[in-house]
Amino acid sequence: MKPVAIPPSAFIKPIPRMINTQELLQVVLNTLDDGKGRDIKVIDVREKTNIADFMVIASGTSERHVRALADHVVLETRKIQIFPVGVEGENPGEWVLVDLGDVIVHVMKPQTREFYQIEKLWQGDYSRHYPALSTLN
Repeated sequence: MKPVAIPPSAFIKPIPRMINTQELLQVVLNTLDDGKGRDIKVIDVREKTNIADFMVIASGTSERHVRALADHVVLETRKIQIFPVGVEGENPGEWVLVDLGDVIVHVMKPQTREFYQIEKLWQGDYSRHYPALSTLN
């Protein structure tokens, strides 16, 4: 039996394509829209924190829908070589957070969203609030 030579290129990881924050944000918004996410909002938090540039908040109709939307965001961003820093809250699924670095995605049931009022917390009187999808096309 002959030994098989493994080419050096087999040990080199592919270099991820560089994507800017606006492109990442657009992928997230399109994915949530395709998954029938409701009341999608984008909040620019660059002036308020250094943990992210944007927060995206969307509602799902049920725990299953919330989890599916978050999973779909993870799958679609992995296709463009963006891997989540973390995903929290998949169980029980009332609120799932997907941390993509520059973009943090919150997917919640409407009741949970109303209770925590994340938009109000981050928006304040001085922030610019972006309506979903319209400013990025």
